[in-house]
Amino acid sequence: MDYKQALDSKISKYNLLKHPFYQAWSAGELPVEALKCYAREYGAFISTLPKGWETLNDAETVEEETEHIEMWKDFADGLDTEISDAQIPQVKTLLDTADTLFSNSETALGALYAFEAQQPETAKSKLAGLKAFYQLPEKVEPYFETHSHNEHEAEKILERIGALSSDAQGTAIQACEQMSTALWDALTGIHDAECT
Repeated sequence: MDYKQALDSKISKYNLLKHPFYQAWSAGELPVEALKCYAREYGAFISTLPKGWETLNDAETVEEETEHIEMWKDFADGLDTEISDAQIPQVKTLLDTADTLFSNSETALGALYAFEAQQPETAKSKLAGLKAFYQLPEKVEPYFETHSHNEHEAEKILERIGALSSDAQGTAIQACEQMSTALWDALTGIHDAECT
C-alpha cells in the first residue's frame, strides 16, 4: 500500500461527510444555535492552521490561512457570534492535538493532510446546505466558497510526504489518524452539546 492509500484509509474511517452533524447541516436540519456554536468552537481550531504551515516553513500558505481566519470571522459574524476559546471538551482535545502535531514537520504534514484532504468536499456540502436552507447574510458563504475548490494544499502536502523516508512517512500516517479522530470527536462534541 502506498503512502497516499495509507493516509486516505485512515481518513476514511472518520470521513467527516458521514458525521451526523454535517449530515444534519446539509439536510437543513441543524438548528441555527448549533451553527453558532460550531462557528465559535471550530473557529478556535481554524485559528491554529497557520501554525502547522509555519512548522513546514511555507510562508505563502501561512498568509493564505491567516486570510481564511478572517473569512471564518465573517462566517461567525453572519451568525451574530465570534470565535472564542473552546468550551467543549472534545474541541479542547482537538486544539491540544493540533498544538502537539503542528510542532514537528512530519506530524504536521499528516495532521494537515487529515484536514485539507477532506475540506473541499465538506465545504461544498456545507455551502449547499447554507444556501438551500438557511436565510443568513451572504458573509457566511465565502469561507466555504473558497474551500470548496481548494485542492492545492492537500496536493502540496502529499508531495512533501512523498519525499520523506518510509519511517517518517509512517509518522505522518499515524499523525493523520490522530487528527482524523480528533476532528470527528470535536464534531461529536458540538453535536451532543447542541443537537441532543
